[in-house]
Amino acid sequence: MSFTDLLAFKKSFALAMKIFEESKSFPKEEKYALTDQIRRSSRSVSANISETYRKRQYPRHFASKLSDSDAENSETYTWLLFALKCEYLDKNTFENLSTENEEVGKLINYMINNPSKFGVK
Repeated sequence: MSFTDLLAFKKSFALAMKIFEESKSFPKEEKYALTDQIRRSSRSVSANISETYRKRQYPRHFASKLSDSDAENSETYTWLLFALKCEYLDKNTFENLSTENEEVGKLINYMINNPSKFGVK
């Protein structure tokens, strides 16, 4: 099994790509601020999951990297809130992205709470 087969990876990667597409319409003055931050944090979620899976023989590292992934996922939600309040996202788009963000968080926490199901000894 590859880390790309993990549901948490698939969903976090898909969410990062949706955020990338939505953020293309953000104002130019946000290029090095909100746009950069939301893209970076959303991409970091799946990147940390891939690192986690490769280090699963080390239980503490597994939990630590997943914790990093969960933190980046929470950061992404915060940037989504800013995008909504700045009116860069409409309410419906925000709600859809937020629902996916919450689902990713639940999947990450499932991995944290069930490490043996992911090859951690």
